[in-house]
Formats: sequence, C-alpha cells, structure tokens
Amino acid sequence: MRAFNGLQKIGLSAHRAEAPPHHTPTPTLLSVLSHFCFKSKNFEISEQSNSVNSGKQKLVATPVIDALVRFCKLKPSMSSKESCRTELRAAIRQLSDRCLYSASKWAGEQLVGIELDPAKFTPSNTRFQRGSSSIRRRFRTNEITLTPIAGVSYVSTPVMEEDDAVDGDFYLLAKSYFDCREYRRAAHVLRDQNGKKSIFLRCYALFLAGEKRKEEEIIELEGPLGKSDAVNRELVALERELLMLRKNGSIDPFCLYMYGLVLKEKGSENLARTVLVESVNSYPWNWSAWSELQSLCTTVDILNSLPLNNHWMKDFFLASAYLELRMHNDSLAKYEYLQGTFSFSNYIQAQIAKAQYNLRDFDQVEAIFEDLMRNDPYRVEDMDMYSNVLYAKESFSALSYLAHRVFLTDKYRPESCCIMGNYYSLKGQHEKSIMYFRRALKLNKKFLSAWTLIGHEYVEMKNTAAAVEAYRRAVDVNPCDYRAWYGLGQAYEMMGMPLYALNYFRKSVFLQPGDSRLWIAMAQCYEKEELHMLEDAIKCYRRAVNCNDTEAIALHQLAKLNAELGRAEEAAFYYKKDLERMEAEEREGQNMVEALVFLATHCKTQKRFEEAEVYCTRLMDYKGPEKEMAKSLLRAIRIARSGFPSTDVEHFPP
Repeated sequence: MRAFNGLQKIGLSAHRAEAPPHHTPTPTLLSVLSHFCFKSKNFEISEQSNSVNSGKQKLVATPVIDALVRFCKLKPSMSSKESCRTELRAAIRQLSDRCLYSASKWAGEQLVGIELDPAKFTPSNTRFQRGSSSIRRRFRTNEITLTPIAGVSYVSTPVMEEDDAVDGDFYLLAKSYFDCREYRRAAHVLRDQNGKKSIFLRCYALFLAGEKRKEEEIIELEGPLGKSDAVNRELVALERELLMLRKNGSIDPFCLYMYGLVLKEKGSENLARTVLVESVNSYPWNWSAWSELQSLCTTVDILNSLPLNNHWMKDFFLASAYLELRMHNDSLAKYEYLQGTFSFSNYIQAQIAKAQYNLRDFDQVEAIFEDLMRNDPYRVEDMDMYSNVLYAKESFSALSYLAHRVFLTDKYRPESCCIMGNYYSLKGQHEKSIMYFRRALKLNKKFLSAWTLIGHEYVEMKNTAAAVEAYRRAVDVNPCDYRAWYGLGQAYEMMGMPLYALNYFRKSVFLQPGDSRLWIAMAQCYEKEELHMLEDAIKCYRRAVNCNDTEAIALHQLAKLNAELGRAEEAAFYYKKDLERMEAEEREGQNMVEALVFLATHCKTQKRFEEAEVYCTRLMDYKGPEKEMAKSLLRAIRIARSGFPSTDVEHFPP
C-alpha cells in the first residue's frame, strides 16, 4: 500500500509504527506522521476494518488525530518472534563465516528455542521443542508480570553488508586453514587483503596463534598445570593495527570485538569495556563479545554504567551478568521474561538451573537437568553442575548413569572429567577422583570447577597443603568463587589457624550471603578456644537461621551459647524452636534429649510446673541418666506444688 510504503521511506518501519499498550506517541513522531498525512492524500483510514484503502481522496481536517489513529491502527509486518528468528538466522551465517563458532552455536540454540507455530510447520520442525515447557511451567518461581517482548520498544540494528566479492578466494582458503587450526598459515594468506572480513580473520588467527604458543611455553617451562609469566606475543602488534583502524573509522563490529579482547588481555579493562560496548551496540548478535564484556563487569555499578542500546540481546546479557554478580532473583526474573519468546531454549533452562543451584534449590535443579537430558541427550555443557547436585544428594545410581552417559558421549571434555571425578569421590575413591579432576585441568587449565573440586578431595584426604594450592588456583581463575574461599577457610581451620580461616570464611560469606553453611563455619571459628568470641558467634548463627539452615545446626548452637552466657530465656526460646523443628522433621537424637532436659529444668525454675512435667514425661521414654533426671525433677515438682520443703539429701546442710 502506498501509505505503508511512505512510512517506510521516512524511516518508520511497520514494526516500530505500532505502539505498545498504553503508550503515548511522542510529539516528534506525531509531527512526522501529521506532516505525512498532509502530504499523502491517496489513502483512507477505515476505523471499522483497521485497513488502509488506497486510491481514495480524503481531506485531513485534523491531521494530528488522523496520525494518532494511523499510529495505533497499523499492524507490524513481522511479529517479534519472527524478527528474532530472522536476525538470528543471518547472525549464524555471519558468525560462522568469521569462524566465531561458539557465538554461532549459541545463536543457533536460541533460534530453535523460539516457539514455532504448529499450524505452519511440520512435526519434524518442532521435534526439538517437545516436552521442554512442562518443567518451566511447573517450577516457575513467580508469575511473569512483565510486558511481553512484543510490547517492548527495541532499537533496530541494520544488517551488515558483506564484502564477499573482496578477497573472496583468499578468504575461503584462509578459512580452511583456520578450521584446520593452522592459524599462522591462515593469517599469512590474508596478509595483503583489505576486506573487513579478511582483516578480522587475520587478526583473530594471529591472536589464537599467540595463545597457542603461550600455552606451549607454559607447558615447556612449568608443566601442564604450572604457572608462568608467558604472554601472547601478538598482542602489541594487534593492538597497534586495530587502534589505527578505530582512529580511521574503518573498523567493523567484529574487529572492535577483537580489539576489546586484546585490550582485556593486556589489562586495559576500562578501554576494553568501552570498545566492547561499541561492538555489541553496532552488532548485538555476537554472544562472544557480550561474554567478554560480562567478564569485565565485576560490580553492579560498572554494569549499570554501560551505555547499551535497548536490543533484545541486552536482556540475555543482563540476565547472565546478574547471575555472575549473585543477583539470582533478578537473573531468574530476566530469564523468565525471555522465555516469553525463547520458550524452548535449552540455554535459558540451564541458566535457570544455575541460579537455582546457587539458591540451593537442588530438587528444582535436578528436575530441570532431567528435562534437559531428555531433550538434548548428548549435551555435556553444564552437566558437571548436575553431577554436583547428585553428589550433594548422594544419588549414587543417578550419578553413575550420568557418568556412564557422558563417558560414552565425549570423555575428553573437562565437564565429563569432573562428572567422573564426582562419581569416584562419592564412592570414596579419592585418588581416582583426583586423577579425573587433574585430567579436566589438563584439557582446560582455567576450568574453575575442577580446581575447586580437587581442593575438596585433598581436604578429604587431609592433604591441606595441596588443598590450599588448589583453592588458590581457583581464586586466581575467578576471585568471586565463594566455594574456593570457603575451602581455604576449611583448610586453615584444619591446620589450627582459626584467624586465617576466619578471614577466608568472611570472603566467602561476602560473596554468598544467603548460604547458611558459610555463616555456620564463621560462627564455629569464633567459638574456637583461641578466639572465644561468643557474641560474634551468636550473630553468625542468627544469620544462618535466617538463611534457612537445612542442617539444623544453628538453632541448637544458639541455645547452647545463650545458656553458656547465662541467658536462660533466650536459650529456652531457641531450644523450643529447635525442638519444634525436630518434631516436624521426625528426628530423634542427643539434641532432642538436651533440649528436653534444659526446658524441663528451666520451666521448673520458673515455676511453670505443668510445662515442666510435659518435658519430664517425654524424657521418661529415654534410657540412662536422662530418665533418672526426669524422675528427680518430677519428685521435686510434686514437693514444690505441695508446699512442703524438699527431703532430698542434697538439700540438707553437711
């Protein structure tokens, strides 16, 4: 239609012409539309049919009103899901063509994660989407009240123009060499080529060649797991070339990504952030660029200061960044919002599982991973986290099945090796477990989970020196890994150095304040004879109770410490709470006996005889000194009620 084409010519696509619900058009847009209404007289708005009729004359007496009507009536030519699908298809081709295979794989997973219309596609097209929504609906943390993606005003990013005609044959040869991991050979082929794709691939090949040589030097000097000062020798030349391209204005988004990567490796984090923001704003579909940018956002303030365009890829970035910054509920809200469009994304499912894992909701994590395994049976990514959950729940058969499955799928992946390590650790074969964790580190020296888990194994074997070294290497990889800091605290506590242990426990609890185990570890440090800081221990135990202490340690310790400090009422309060919890969980044991003895004695002292008799009666069910104590208390209660003095021998003077 002519009116529709006219809108496109003045720069307003049909998709952007539709206002979200309850949206008031801006004066600027209204003025443009009003001007258009005056100039174009070959259309008519039909309010009944919501259609635009061409070939008819209509005098526009109130152009602003007509513009507003048109603004609200025009329908987008493409739905939000179709827009995302089209963008991702183009991105996959462009990323693969530049050998950015991880980013291409990520984009492909999101592409098939967009729900298809069953009426338009055959069952073979939707086979990857069957069944994966049931768990998402079942375990939704709260109702999504956010506006659906179709109602959000996102910026449009123009599709890049490719320069296939420039250096085409040389580029194809270089790409073939690159795919065969002959990086310097690929760079040599492109040495005289000036196309943007060729420049990027040459720089990328040189960067990877430098990284490969750096790893070789480390192995030659220090061994596969050693530390070294070896550096990528290509960084200086790459920085010089990419800086000139940026100054000349001839740099494209992919070379900006490369420049940001080089700057990050050289330690210029502020400039790297700026460059990476430029890259993702001009080409938002490169998940590798977003990932590098996320690694530079170490605080919420840095994250909030980034001048990012409001593209839908920004939501993926923020959700992942929130997860890394331990803002788990915010991350979950973002991912649930994204599921409005990417309903069947396995990546989103796995990220939700990570957030729930950090919130220690292991039942939900297990259900999500079971669903992922049904939909993607050969998946290895993130499955090491699933093995951690099975290990914590002592689900030996499920962990055995998972280990067997990944071993047959791809046994030389760091994740697979960690799963095997967890399997042997649960069997108590710690030496074999360490062997697999070390194999994971040989495959990827920066695989954080392996460093932490190997530290745990050394703690089990009482090899504190090796445990400390492993945990320190984990902290070097990621200073925000609370598990490594907690492990360091455990190791130093075993070595009888509570002050050092306390310092590391503090760091772990700062990073993960919602984990009751960390507060309990701190409290136990304060209780040590060398420190004996009972007031601080009480504060930590209170925080543990507020963090849902599933191991039922904090309440009992609060009662004992308050009793030790002579605070009988506070002690009685916590003993009652602990007793109620044990009854609800149907647990028996020494803690229950201790609580009953204290409460019976306390109630007798406070002359609450009926309550004291109840506790004494319950103590009569136990054998040993507790039963005799209960009998003695009951006799004392009867005498006190009768008003006669006690005739017990201990009450007579010597």
